[in-house]
This record gives sequence, structure tokens and C-alpha cells, in this order.
Amino acid sequence: MGATDIQQVILVLVAILFSMTLHEAMHGYMSYFLGDNTAKIQGRLTLNPLKHIDPFLTIILPLLLLISGGPIFGGAKPVPFNPNNVRGGDMGVALVALSGPLLNLVLAFISFGILSFLPDSGLWTSFFSTMVMVNLGFFAFNILPIPPLDGSRVMYAIAPDVVQKGMQQIERYGLILIFVLVLIGGPVLSKILMAIITFFINIFSAIFQVV
Repeated sequence: MGATDIQQVILVLVAILFSMTLHEAMHGYMSYFLGDNTAKIQGRLTLNPLKHIDPFLTIILPLLLLISGGPIFGGAKPVPFNPNNVRGGDMGVALVALSGPLLNLVLAFISFGILSFLPDSGLWTSFFSTMVMVNLGFFAFNILPIPPLDGSRVMYAIAPDVVQKGMQQIERYGLILIFVLVLIGGPVLSKILMAIITFFINIFSAIFQVV
């Protein structure tokens, strides 16, 4: 592994830790804002990345994807919250779920904006380019309606009772399901995620008038 490769790994790790810490903290702050203090009681209402890291989802999976050349995505330990305490019922729960991925989308937008004013090469250019791709990857992955991803909680909020019960059963095996999805359905998953990522990059490019 050359110096350039090592630098890229470091940049990806920094972007992941920064972005996923804010992602999970946003879930906690949104649930707290809507009346639930579970995250605060359990010490997850914090910007300390060590409280949020999941060894597989936060570190190993994104690095494996980096090595394979696919879109980078992952997750972290879910911030606990009690949906019964959240104001707004199912829609309040959906807001808690959406807050994390939407923050990643905002981070990608800000990073792209900064990137548009930087030269074509250099350390900061590499960093903010990595921030764009990491955050769009996390956004695209986490909005998929697959338990226990954030998108499933949004779908849960609008689904009929029979679907909700089915999703509750599936969520027990959520991490196994994600592992199988990545392992077996990797190529299809990569195409779906790249389509979402490309869609938003095109929007950002139009906004910042980048060709």
C-alpha cells in the first residue's frame, strides 16, 4: 500500500467518524427535542465518536468497500429511543429516523460547496471530496427501507399494522440481513446506491454551477 493509499484510508476514516458521530447524535437530539430522554440517560446524547462506533458497520464495512472500489456506506450503533415518549406518534418517530440521513445530506451539500471553491488537487480537496462521497453513501444506504436502517422506520410510520408487525419480526435479524444483502446482493445494491449518489451530485453541480 502506497502513501497515497494510506492517505485515502485516513481521510475516509476521519470522514466516517465525523459524519457518523453527527448522524447518531442528531437522532438523539431529535428524539430529545420531541420529548424522549432515553438517549440522554444512556449517554448517547454526545459528540464522542467512541459512544457511537460499531466495529463492523462503522470501520470494517466502509474500508472493505473502499478497497473493492464500490460506493462507501455504513452505519453505527443505533441511538436508543422510546417511540412511546416521542411527540407526534409515528410521524415523530419518522422525524427521528430521518434526522440522521438528512444531516448526512446537508454535510455532503456543504462539503460539495466548499469543494467547488478549492483547486483541483491537494489535501483539502481530497478531504472534502471524500466527505461528499461518504455522506452521500451513508445517506443513500440509510434511507433504504430495510430494518433496522433509518428508511425502515420512516416506512414503518406510514405502513398499515400488518406490515408493521412483519417489520418488527424482521428487525430482530437486521444486522444479519444487512450482512447477507451486502455479501450476496452487493452488485445490485451498489447500482442502487450509485444511482442515488449520482442524482444528488448532479443537483449539487447544478446549484454550484460545476461542470
